[in-house]
Amino acid sequence: MTIHDTHPFLDPESERDPVRRFRGRLGGAVSLWTTGTGRERAGLTVSSLMVAGGEPARVLALVDPDSDLADALPTTGRAVVQLLRWGHRALADAFAGTAPAPGGAFAQAAWEETSWGPRLADAATWAGVALESTTEVGWSLLLTATVEHVEIGSEDDALVHRRGRYVRP
Repeated sequence: MTIHDTHPFLDPESERDPVRRFRGRLGGAVSLWTTGTGRERAGLTVSSLMVAGGEPARVLALVDPDSDLADALPTTGRAVVQLLRWGHRALADAFAGTAPAPGGAFAQAAWEETSWGPRLADAATWAGVALESTTEVGWSLLLTATVEHVEIGSEDDALVHRRGRYVRP
């Protein structure tokens, strides 16, 4: 076995997508969007999002159009957007589909039911949102949701994603 100081399957620098590399350098808080009830729950780790103030305020997110969340949200019309913390790294990977999740991603943590869908029981900061629209943008689906409820907690250990890795702010 050889130990590499870089990712062994990484494309050569000359072949990497410059737009993706630019986006990776922006970095951002990692959120988890969840919707549905019972066996019809769906969720997705999302770091491409922004909040727009106003009446009503809105949350905009870019998601994979082939994700379970993209399929379920137009049906449920509501979601929980929770900000993840450093200790949620494995959960973030499970919902992103990049790590094993025996029993499914929802089996990896405790949840509380809300009017907007399942909420991570230890999520300190979260919002209940209602889907306003979906729009295809590039290779992503832009979700625009109105903010109906917000809970603010301590975020001294926020989970941040930058250049393909989790970092501490």
